[in-house]
Amino acid sequence: MKRVLRRSTFIFIITLAFIGGIGYFSFQLIVNADDWVDQPYNAHISGSGGLAQAGKILDRNGEILAQTVDGERVYNEDETVRRALLHVVGDNSLNISTAAQSMYRSQLTGYSLIWGLNMPQSLRHSDDISLTVDAKTCAAAYDVLNSYNKNGACVVYNYKTGEVICSVSTKGYDPQAPPEITEENADQYEGVYLDHVLSSSYTPGSIFKIVTSAAAIENIPDLYERTWTCTGSEEIGGSDVTCVGSHGTIDFKDAMAHSCNIVFAELAVELGADKMTQTAEKIGINMSFDVDGVKTAKGHYDVSKADTNQLAWSGVGQYTDEVNPMQMAVICGAIANGGKSTEPTLIKSAASQILSAIGLNNNANSREMFSSSTAEKLDEVMRYTITDYYGDNLYGGLKVCAKTGTGEVGNGKQPNGWIVGYAQDEDCPLAFACVVEDSGFGATYAAPVAQAAMIQAAKSLGASAVTQ
Repeated sequence: MKRVLRRSTFIFIITLAFIGGIGYFSFQLIVNADDWVDQPYNAHISGSGGLAQAGKILDRNGEILAQTVDGERVYNEDETVRRALLHVVGDNSLNISTAAQSMYRSQLTGYSLIWGLNMPQSLRHSDDISLTVDAKTCAAAYDVLNSYNKNGACVVYNYKTGEVICSVSTKGYDPQAPPEITEENADQYEGVYLDHVLSSSYTPGSIFKIVTSAAAIENIPDLYERTWTCTGSEEIGGSDVTCVGSHGTIDFKDAMAHSCNIVFAELAVELGADKMTQTAEKIGINMSFDVDGVKTAKGHYDVSKADTNQLAWSGVGQYTDEVNPMQMAVICGAIANGGKSTEPTLIKSAASQILSAIGLNNNANSREMFSSSTAEKLDEVMRYTITDYYGDNLYGGLKVCAKTGTGEVGNGKQPNGWIVGYAQDEDCPLAFACVVEDSGFGATYAAPVAQAAMIQAAKSLGASAVTQ
């Protein structure tokens, strides 16, 4: 009798567990059906068949970027636009996991939990998706960036509304004619499925001096009264820190404008590891940023085990420092925005259109990166960098604040060329970041990409200052 009771109890427990498991699975299937259908392992929807009756993808002005015609997925008629927006729009496959056609496959195809993709066409509801990007701006940035035949990224976003106007990643390919990647040509297409705007991080070089500047502004009271002497090299912590020039006697503003490594190395050592880390953490260097549910690659700042010389180099954006392009655009946008960041988005919504029309911020997920006074001082010194050093005629009349960088990576490679910044113009509230891998000076390689993108973006927004 006891044996029968034990067996009955055991069977009862197993039955309850089975029913519970079925219930949990059913709940997850219903709640997460869209996520499930968008996974790359669902090969039956990852080919052209999955998009045979899918909705359109449009840019901010209604230009068609992708649509289905006679059961075939076709892309914008301009090849440059197709290539420029490959990583934002995607292709027929799910290989570019962060692209719209991967992230929103179920919405585009009208996937039904009950019918799957077999629902009759007359009953299927597939949605169009409008993006915030401007096709002309992306094409303008791509033309310059692609000319280097290097991996790189360029992003421009509205720091008031959060709308991403330009997001371009290279290398890439034409989604209308995707390549067959083999062992023989794998090197040519290495990293081609990765959106470098969102998913890559790089040695920053001198653009990291924005972080060091913020720490110095907040912690060194007589910063603006001081001067330093740069002879091109200085021993710090037993080894040399070198500079690109010999600047002689120089103050803080000119040190930023002329990107003097000696000054920022000394500042990092004086501030110390704790204050440098505290500032980097507050700005969000070590965190991911959210873009419509996609987490950007994290930056990196960790000097917990650095010696004095390594701490010095960290202040000029070397040592083990890393940053992400989208992250840097958001940080620059926060400076322009009085210290508060605005979360970027690639999906055009009614709310963002209203905010854009009336010039208000999208502060739903904003965070304070800088105090208002620190942001004001950074704004001043970044504007001075353009007017005093690079020249104020490079951006078609826009009042641009910026910082270039040359991130040394070693291993026989050329540096990462960087530029980050923003426009002060009320009718062109745009922040930007551009990086070109294995290239050289940021002013030589990254700046022309940013100029092309910002000028075309300003034209597309109807900014009054643009003259080119």
